[in-house]
Amino acid sequence: MTFKTINWGIIGAGNIAHKFATDLNSIENTKLYAIASRSLDKAEQFAKHYNANKAYGDYERLALDPNIDAIYIATPHSFHKTHTLLCLKHHKPVLCEKPFAMNLEDVEAMIQLSKQKNTLLMEALWTAFLPHFQYVQDLIKNKHFGNVKSLEADFGFFPPYDESSRLFDKSVGGGSLLDIGIYPVFVALTMLGQPNTIEANAEFFLTGADSECSIVFQYDNSKALLKSTLLKETKTEAIFKCDTGTIRINGRFHEPATVTLIDNYGNSELKTFDYNTIGYSYEIEHFNQLIRTGKTESNIMTLEKSRQLISTLDQIRTLIGLKYA
Repeated sequence: MTFKTINWGIIGAGNIAHKFATDLNSIENTKLYAIASRSLDKAEQFAKHYNANKAYGDYERLALDPNIDAIYIATPHSFHKTHTLLCLKHHKPVLCEKPFAMNLEDVEAMIQLSKQKNTLLMEALWTAFLPHFQYVQDLIKNKHFGNVKSLEADFGFFPPYDESSRLFDKSVGGGSLLDIGIYPVFVALTMLGQPNTIEANAEFFLTGADSECSIVFQYDNSKALLKSTLLKETKTEAIFKCDTGTIRINGRFHEPATVTLIDNYGNSELKTFDYNTIGYSYEIEHFNQLIRTGKTESNIMTLEKSRQLISTLDQIRTLIGLKYA
C-alpha cells in the first residue's frame, strides 16, 4: 500500500534533533522537509546534512510553510509551550519532545489549544513506542510472574560540569528530574499506575538545578524506587520483582534494549528485539499514522497520560523544593 508522504519540520537543531532526523530519513513515505534554528547558518548546515528542502532562521516561518504536515519540537524544555502554541495556532500537528512543558498549567494550555484548533498534539516520549517496552507492558498486564511487588528504575550519567549548558541551567528546566528522571517516573506510572503516596529528596548544583533525585512511589501492595542523577553513571535498568520471578529491562531501559526474564528457580531467558534504528522511528511511524487517519490524539501516549506525568513531576518538585521561576 502506498501512503502519502508526510513532510516534517523540526524546530531546534540540537543533539536530539539530529537523532530524530536520522531516524526520520530511514522511514518510507516520510521526509524531512524543513529545519528551523535561531541561527540560519546552523539550520542551513542541518538541512544540507539531512537533505531537507528548507532551512529557516525563524520558527514562525517554518510553522507557516504550507508544505509541512507535522512539526517536531526539539528546543529546551522551557520553550516547549511557546513553540507548541505557535505551531498549533497555524494548525500544524505537533510532536513535542518530553517533558511536554515545565508544569501542568503550561500543558493544559497546550492541550486546550490543540482541542480548540482540532489539531493533533502528542508528547514525544519515545520509550512508550519501543517494542521491548510494550512487551514488558504486556507481561505486567497479563501477570506473567504474578503481581509486581517492587520496581527499581534508575537513570544516571556524568556530564562535565558547565554552568552554560542547558543541563545545569535551571531557567530552561535543567537538572536531573525533567531531563532524565522523567523516564523512571514514566515507567512506574505506566506499569503500576498512580501511587498512593510519593516521597522524594534531592541534591542540587550551585546553579539551583537538581543534581540528583531519589523518589519512592508507594502502592497498596508494591512500591517503586526511582532515581535520577547527573553525578555518576548508573546501569539505567528497570527491574520488576514479581511473585514468581523478575523482569529486568537491561540498560539503557528507556532506549532500544533487551529484556531478561528470571523465574524464582533461577531459570533465565534473554529477549532481544530487532532494532535497526536509533529508536525514534517507532514514535514517528505512529504519529504519521495518526495524521493519515485524521486523529487528533494518540491512543498510546494520550493527552491524559501527559497530564498525569507532568502533574506527578510537579508533585515531586514541590517535595524537593525545586522552583523554575
